[in-house]
Amino acid sequence: MRTLEADLLVLGGGLGGVAAALTAARLGHRVVLVERSGWLGGQLTTQAVPPDEHQWIEGEHSSPAYRRLRELVREHYRRTYPLLPRAAADPTLNPGLGYVSRLCCEPRVAALAVEELLSPAQGAGLLTVLRRTALTAVQRDGERIGEVLVHDLADGRPTRLLAPLVADATELGDVLELAGVEHVVGAEARSRTGEPHAPEVADPMDQQAVTWCCALEFRAGEDHTVERPAGYEHWRTAHDPRWPGPQLSFDDVVPETLARRTRPLFAADPILGEQRPQRDLWQYRRLLARTHLDPSFAGGEVTCVNWPQTDYWELPLLGVDAATRERALAGARELTLSFVHWLQTEAPRHDGGTGYPELRLRGDVTGTADGLAQEVYVRESRRVLAERTVTELDVGRLARGDGAGSAEFTDSVGIGYYRIDLHPSTSGRTYVDIDCFPFQVPLGALLPRDVVNLLAAAKNIGTTHVTNGAYRLHPVEFTIGEAVGALAAYCAEHGAAPSQVRADPAHLERYQGLLSGTLGVPLAWPEEIRRFSATHDVAHVTVPS
Repeated sequence: MRTLEADLLVLGGGLGGVAAALTAARLGHRVVLVERSGWLGGQLTTQAVPPDEHQWIEGEHSSPAYRRLRELVREHYRRTYPLLPRAAADPTLNPGLGYVSRLCCEPRVAALAVEELLSPAQGAGLLTVLRRTALTAVQRDGERIGEVLVHDLADGRPTRLLAPLVADATELGDVLELAGVEHVVGAEARSRTGEPHAPEVADPMDQQAVTWCCALEFRAGEDHTVERPAGYEHWRTAHDPRWPGPQLSFDDVVPETLARRTRPLFAADPILGEQRPQRDLWQYRRLLARTHLDPSFAGGEVTCVNWPQTDYWELPLLGVDAATRERALAGARELTLSFVHWLQTEAPRHDGGTGYPELRLRGDVTGTADGLAQEVYVRESRRVLAERTVTELDVGRLARGDGAGSAEFTDSVGIGYYRIDLHPSTSGRTYVDIDCFPFQVPLGALLPRDVVNLLAAAKNIGTTHVTNGAYRLHPVEFTIGEAVGALAAYCAEHGAAPSQVRADPAHLERYQGLLSGTLGVPLAWPEEIRRFSATHDVAHVTVPS
């Protein structure tokens, strides 16, 4: 059996895993990064979700590495696409002009940017990436993670991996389960967390809906109608009591108020590609906007379908057997394909009539043959029982009081911001979408309390079901990964364990200096931002992700 050794083993190639691997390698340490798909980037690429970010993301309130990733995306469009001069000259170019993000781009392009970001580390021989490779087993010896076994998904070939520190950056926190690490699934009870928005009784099945995204292009005068899915009639007539009508419709609810609303696919002629005042679904996560492009460009506009109508909540992914999980994944795929078929055949058109057969699934944009994303968009993972768990009492505006600001953590390893945004769940709960303050990421949330050499590096950190809704987005996951990579490097150089770094003020100060000084990672918000409330910020209130 082949054996690979490294200073840091990163399991999972999402944004947390990418950032952990990048950071440790930049600091001169050997990393093995394992990813089950062919692309790196997770929710940004294989799950096809444009980045959900805060309004200060373009400036000093994000790390240089994350800003570089975003700039690499923009550089690709400037170098290779026939952009009009005004678009090419825009320093904050938004390729798709989607209103969910300041950087809506094609997943394929984001994957190229991730590769370019990591290329120097690979060229230096510090980073080894195992693609299309899955976890087989994780050995645990008391308080330590030992060897990790993985296998190639193409030929089944096994590989043995060894490292003094292991990062779990998988989408569902798989290492936590395989190694028997203490963790929680679903919602904690209010009596345990003290959170105003936690349920009275713990509910492991209270897990946010997943979404199997897809990319659609509008091709005027063409017919690209997909085959009617076997379960189409189920989704066409399904009427959940949390919803104003059938799931295959343009009706949904405002997440903050649960008031009914209707948003059309197009508010005006989709061929023109202009930025329309009315926020229709097409503009929501549009990935490529014609208004940026020379008329000679042969393609049409492309958007990402990650809309409330494609949220799948019938079955959970966690705390169930493998067969149930597979049914859930199949159900999520069928729902999205059913919605696409409905759009093509039955949806009311902006210009009269029904159906948009002109809509074409773009699998080349997502890296698949069927037009769907490579992986399901996961909003909620297993969460480690950590040395420090972030609760609503730390970040929620209602829980802390207007103007109070978020809790200040002496062990901060980064910052982030997003509303607490919980989508309808597999237990029957509807939206929980509430305001929170810009927050810090405490080192204690990355450290399991029962294992000394495992680091949480994605959505599996020490948050609650409630606060996961704010800590799960792209830039925060990247920040978590950077903290993990820097911690691995610091521990190797100083002969310290992760918990020692947090517990010893001298270690902690030097480690935070590595983050903020060498790497430029911001560890605290300016006071006026820490106390900021987005209640009246329409750009953040009306856009659930």
